[in-house]
Amino acid sequence: MKRILSIIGCVIVLAASSCTKKYITPNPNLTVFRTINPSDWTLSSDGTSYSAALKMDEIGTDFNHFGGVIVSISYPNSNPNDEVYEQLPEVYGGTSFSFTYNPGSLAIYAQAPNGTTPIKPTDVIDAKIVLVASSN
Repeated sequence: MKRILSIIGCVIVLAASSCTKKYITPNPNLTVFRTINPSDWTLSSDGTSYSAALKMDEIGTDFNHFGGVIVSISYPNSNPNDEVYEQLPEVYGGTSFSFTYNPGSLAIYAQAPNGTTPIKPTDVIDAKIVLVASSN
């Protein structure tokens, strides 16, 4: 009986001590804020859209291949606690917004949703760019 209790005790001790270690890795994602002024928009050569080019040193060649980008825009208002971001692509205020990116830069486009004359944004726009890291 003593031997059985010893074996049961050893099994319980071994079961309790064989927990799996959990490693928590820090979040490698990065959020970058940029302001787009009305003067930052340029009309494309074919006249179909306006674009604002943002310098993005955070987007390197490796990130361009393996990472992901999420862009949201907001029109600033008097109360920063009420700031609302709209994720792109999005039609906002009669303007269709989209974006592209490559190493070192990100471009936000403003077009008419129906493909007619493009609409140039006339207000300051805040852009929130979330860089989602990934491995190959």
